[in-house]
Amino acid sequence: MRPDDTAFRRSALTLLADLARGDTTVIAPDATADAAAPFGQLDARGIAILFADLQRALPDLERRDDILLAGRNHDDARWQRPRAPVMVATTGSYVGTFRAPFAGIPPTGGVVTLTYGEAHHIVDGKLRQSFLLWDIAGLMMQAGCWPMAAPLGRPGLWPGPKGGAGLRLEPGDDSASLARVLAMHDALHAFDGHSIESMPMDAWAEDFMYYAAGNIGACRGLSGFRAHHQIPFLRAFPDRKGAGHFVRLSDGPFAVTGGDVALTHTGADYMGIPATGRALRMRVMDFYRFDDEGKIAENWLPNDTIGLMAQMGVDVMARMHHLTGDAPLTL
Repeated sequence: MRPDDTAFRRSALTLLADLARGDTTVIAPDATADAAAPFGQLDARGIAILFADLQRALPDLERRDDILLAGRNHDDARWQRPRAPVMVATTGSYVGTFRAPFAGIPPTGGVVTLTYGEAHHIVDGKLRQSFLLWDIAGLMMQAGCWPMAAPLGRPGLWPGPKGGAGLRLEPGDDSASLARVLAMHDALHAFDGHSIESMPMDAWAEDFMYYAAGNIGACRGLSGFRAHHQIPFLRAFPDRKGAGHFVRLSDGPFAVTGGDVALTHTGADYMGIPATGRALRMRVMDFYRFDDEGKIAENWLPNDTIGLMAQMGVDVMARMHHLTGDAPLTL
C-alpha cells in the first residue's frame, strides 16, 4: 500500500495502537529505532522491551494520536544516514495511570501523559525504522522530580490541532505545506547574529501557538515566542543551523520536519546551564498546521531536552535519582 492510500493510513494508526497495547509482532525482525535520551539506539528486541516497560509502568496505557501524517519522505542531502522513502509521522500522548517506575522515574499513582513525536517507516504491516522523541523531561515534571531549572514557557499537555483535523486519513497535497515550511526555515537562517528583526516572521499567524516539549514549554504569538524561546535560544547558540532532516513531508494543511540542529554553546546560559563552549546536536521534530491564509497557526516541537543537556555535561537522570532518594553512596 502507498501513503496516498487511505487503507495504508488506517492500518498505520491501528499498528501503532496495537504496539502500545503490547503486540510486538508488528515489529520487523530487523527493525531499528533512534530514540531520545535516555534510550538511544534500539534494535527490534530493544523496541519491544521499551514498549513492554512503558506498559508495565502504565498498565491501562492508551495511545492518543492528535496528528498523523503520511507521505513521500522528501530528500535532504544533509542527512547522510539511511533514509526511508515513505514515512508516517505522529504526535500525541500516551495516557495512563503511573503504577510502576519508568526510565527510573518514580510512579505517582495518578494519571500522567507522556507526549511524543514519532516517525515510522512501515513495510508490509511491520515497523522497519522508527524515530521516537518521547518527552521524558515532561514526565519528570508531572512526577515532581525534574531536577533542573523550570522552563521559561508553559509546561504541560499539548492540545491537538484546532478544528480536530490532525488525523490525516484521507490523503492531502504532497508539497505545498512543506514548501512553505522550508521557506520559513531559510528565513530563520537569515539571522545576522545581532538583530532579531533580521529573521522575517511573516510566515506565522498573528496569534500562533507554539507547543514545545521538554524544558522549553508553550508560548503564544510573536512576543511570547521571542521572549520564552527564540531570544534565549539565540543568545545561547548564536551559530545554530539545521544539520539535516530524517523526515520531511506534507499532508494537506499540515507538514512535518524532523532532524538535528547543530549548535555551539558559546553564548548565554541555556536552561540554567552556563555556556560550555561545546559543539552540540539537538534532536527535534516540528509539526505544523497552516490556517486558511497559508500562515503557520500551530507548531508542535517534540525535542530531546535530556540528550541536549547530556552533551552539555549534565546528567539529568543521575540528578533525578539523587532527588528521589537513590543517590550513589560510593565514588
